[in-house]
Amino acid sequence: MSRPIGYYVHHHGDGHRQRAIAIGQSLGGITLLGTGLTGKTENLPFLDLPDDRLDEGFTGIDHAERPSSLHYAPQDHEGIRQRTAMMAAWIAQARPRLMVIDVSVEIGMLARLASVPTVYVRLSGTRLDTAHLDAFRGATAVLAPFHEALDDDDIPTWVREKTFYAPGIIRPASIIQNGRDGAILIVLGRGGGISDGERWAQVARATPERHFRIIGPCTAPSSLPDNLELRGWVDDADAQIAAAAVVIGAAGDGVVSAVLAARRPFICLPEPRPFNEQISKARRLATVGGAIVRFDWPPASDWTGMIDLAIKQAEQWPTCLTNEGGAEAAARWLNDLTAAPPIDRSCIA
Repeated sequence: MSRPIGYYVHHHGDGHRQRAIAIGQSLGGITLLGTGLTGKTENLPFLDLPDDRLDEGFTGIDHAERPSSLHYAPQDHEGIRQRTAMMAAWIAQARPRLMVIDVSVEIGMLARLASVPTVYVRLSGTRLDTAHLDAFRGATAVLAPFHEALDDDDIPTWVREKTFYAPGIIRPASIIQNGRDGAILIVLGRGGGISDGERWAQVARATPERHFRIIGPCTAPSSLPDNLELRGWVDDADAQIAAAAVVIGAAGDGVVSAVLAARRPFICLPEPRPFNEQISKARRLATVGGAIVRFDWPPASDWTGMIDLAIKQAEQWPTCLTNEGGAEAAARWLNDLTAAPPIDRSCIA
């Protein structure tokens, strides 16, 4: 049996898991490691780990005294003890040829200490602190799940040189388009909490000529307008994005990747995230003309104009966003990283 690739899946939001599944289905030989994976990895093998959170407000950073090379290292936490032991045992038994870390500087360090080469997934935002830079230095290579044109200006040259840019990491089947359905699709993710349905009802009432559809967690408004549909969690979010007339969503890598892969008009409302991840991505999208971006909540009267502007903007697609890497490209790159160098047989008697 060949040695697997381990893929650590962070459990804040759902984009990390979706990205891991897309790459794993394209590559094969991947085992997912993370919290809450049972029944959520499709056909991929996994190791479900104990939760490491102190509370539901987990952000991946603690406020305790700790080494500057760590972000989250609370003391005397049984979940962390058990998950560390389980990962170390899996590494010893499976002998992975590579570990993809998406994302955790602590797991990246654990893998390196266990003598496993690592690929660190680098997200957007201001990630120039000691812990992140040490994770990048310790990695064999860095994977950025976005277009190079959306990278932050202040990223050091040496980090860029270690980075493989792979935009469009979504399920291969999801980019197949079966025509547009004309809906304005509002995409709400797991990492942002439950959205206020009353706000979206106001938007729908102010734009009666459009049909709105919400996917993801949202409270039900007291009165549901006829042109607003609540679908909750769906299994085909990327396909619905590809079919939408306009997409409204935050600036997480999952929704941005799906929007750009399908070349859909996009209204981006970035949400607060550690290291200004979504703010940074949204600013770059606005700079290159990939989205209409608002950093505040637009008044109801603005939405008709914003939708029309997004449609007009998408008619002139930015050339810097045309080259898609995707899950297949990331899978090929990972496989090449782990391929054994060819044997020079010219000197063999």
